[in-house]
Amino acid sequence: MALQQGENRVVVNVNMMKLEKLLCMKGGQGESSYANNSKAQALHARSVVHILEETLDLVHLQPPPPPHHHQSAVFQVVDLGCSSGNNTVDTVEAIIKHMMKRYHAAGLELPEFAAFFSDLPSNDFNTLFQLLPSDGVAGVEYYSAGVAGSFYKRLFPARSIDFFHSAFSLHWLSQVPEGVMEKRQSAYNRGRVFIHGAKEATVAAYKQQFQADLGAFLRARSAEMKIGGTMFVVCLGRTSPDPTDQGGAGLLFGTHFQDAWNHLVQQGLVSSEKRDNFNIPIYAPTSQEFQDVVEANGSFHINKLEVFKGGSPLVVSRPDDAAEVGRALAISCRSVAGVLVDAHIGEELSEQLFLRVEERATCHAKELLENLQFFHVVASLSLA
Repeated sequence: MALQQGENRVVVNVNMMKLEKLLCMKGGQGESSYANNSKAQALHARSVVHILEETLDLVHLQPPPPPHHHQSAVFQVVDLGCSSGNNTVDTVEAIIKHMMKRYHAAGLELPEFAAFFSDLPSNDFNTLFQLLPSDGVAGVEYYSAGVAGSFYKRLFPARSIDFFHSAFSLHWLSQVPEGVMEKRQSAYNRGRVFIHGAKEATVAAYKQQFQADLGAFLRARSAEMKIGGTMFVVCLGRTSPDPTDQGGAGLLFGTHFQDAWNHLVQQGLVSSEKRDNFNIPIYAPTSQEFQDVVEANGSFHINKLEVFKGGSPLVVSRPDDAAEVGRALAISCRSVAGVLVDAHIGEELSEQLFLRVEERATCHAKELLENLQFFHVVASLSLA
């Protein structure tokens, strides 16, 4: 790993280290932290809670163990890509409450509940654990643990998990696709930091990486899930058949964020090669692209697959205040991609980059409020 020491900073060449060791949402509870910038995700999650509950209703209930049996029934739930805010805690509590209702309605003894919060090793688990309730859910305690690792690999023992939940995470690829940052390759994404508006070979590399990653995710979960278990997934999606049109993600990372990088290059603060060696590893699929991978994989049956309009990621109190809108976009962008940018160009230049994002977003506040809309692919899956 190449390190460049500077005054009060360390710059890491992101190309030379595995993304899973670095990628995480902005930790802590500061202004640009994910914990304080995930209200939109909470709103979007509430809009699809009926599909979450339908998926939970398909989980097989466990009968109580035979008399004199020393082992209790255990319902185990996992939130994959949990990050470090309240959303994951609220989701797990909602899942446990719903399953408690089902057990009560069936006249069955409640199992013990265990919740695993899983994300990459760089996730701020400390902040997350401080948010966990001390008194459980509705008076019923549940066991909790953090599991660090990539969800594109096995994380749990075979046939051990009743329910998997993953929201707003699967659009993150396991790595920047091969060739995208290599000058000699046809997929080289010259002059761009995202797939939005890129050439055909670049788009193909991103799509292939998404297909490989989702396939690996499904294989891992199919081995870990109990017979009778189910899975609920939400990820960024798009409605356009054209992969170069990444919808809300394209507007977030392919316009003002892109322009800010270009401005750093024009001012000589960052080389064009340094810019071209940074790419956001996100791919927003259509529902058909998602379905194609699930069906080709063969591990899961699709109970329901829909695209929902999630709305804007910007939560502002004064929509007519352009400065507030601009700042909201910059903070939102930084909470998601700031860690990667910091590692690539250092915190000082990162600060300059996001100031430029804010300036450009402020100038286009009205357009952003009208056009920045996220769509989500929502899937309910059972073992095939």
